Amino acid sequence: MQLSIDELTRSTQTWLPVIMQYSGKLLLALITLIIGWWLINKLTQKIGWILRTKNVDPALHSFICTIANILLKVPLVISVASMIGIETSSFIAALGAIGLAIGLALQGSLANFAGGVLILLFRPFRIGDWIEAQSGVSGNVDSIQIFHTTLKTADHKVVIVPNGSLSNGNITNYSREPMRRIDINLGIDYDSDIKRAREVLLNIARDQRVFATPEAAVHVTGLGDNAINITLRIWVANTDYWPVTFDFLEQAKEQLTDAGIGIPFPQRVVHLVQS
Repeated sequence: MQLSIDELTRSTQTWLPVIMQYSGKLLLALITLIIGWWLINKLTQKIGWILRTKNVDPALHSFICTIANILLKVPLVISVASMIGIETSSFIAALGAIGLAIGLALQGSLANFAGGVLILLFRPFRIGDWIEAQSGVSGNVDSIQIFHTTLKTADHKVVIVPNGSLSNGNITNYSREPMRRIDINLGIDYDSDIKRAREVLLNIARDQRVFATPEAAVHVTGLGDNAINITLRIWVANTDYWPVTFDFLEQAKEQLTDAGIGIPFPQRVVHLVQS
């Protein structure tokens, strides 16, 4: 079926104003979308470059760039849709409702996610550090993920700790400082010479692994039921903490015994009374 000249003219008169009215908006929206998309990509690359120069963790670096890219492009698309006459209020309300539903459904995961971001951002510990968490678990940090942190215990058990509880609790980092203090706690007989015991322990502390400053010291820390409690306090490198502890405990026992200073064990004296 062919259109007559009059019908074609009427159709042209009907659609031509509409095309002329919206073509400018469409062209402007398209240009805005292209330029905005390009600028956002350039800005994301700039953010990535800044994070790399600040030595930010690669996992957090990738995450921040992705989130920044999405958060900037969503308003751009909404603005472009508004430019061509699309009603965006209902669209924004729908996005808000969807976001709220997802947030409520993934509340625990989002808490772990936020905790992972805080850990990677503020670095209370790093991979390789020995930490103790509030939950009582301790171990060497094997990996830090967005949702959880993996610890490896001394007996090579793998413990996975959610980042939400880890970031909201107390964390003891045993590896942060380069030096640590060792307290060698011992008990000696009440009839032992305290000065002689102090000399023996300070002689043990003349070890190349022990720092000269702060100076090694021996103190009486208590009077127990069966013994005088004394403590040898020394400072060593963090990596020498356990080797020096085990070595000095053995040496203290041997040298105190050689010096005639007894290390008592708990005992009870029973008196038998005959009627």
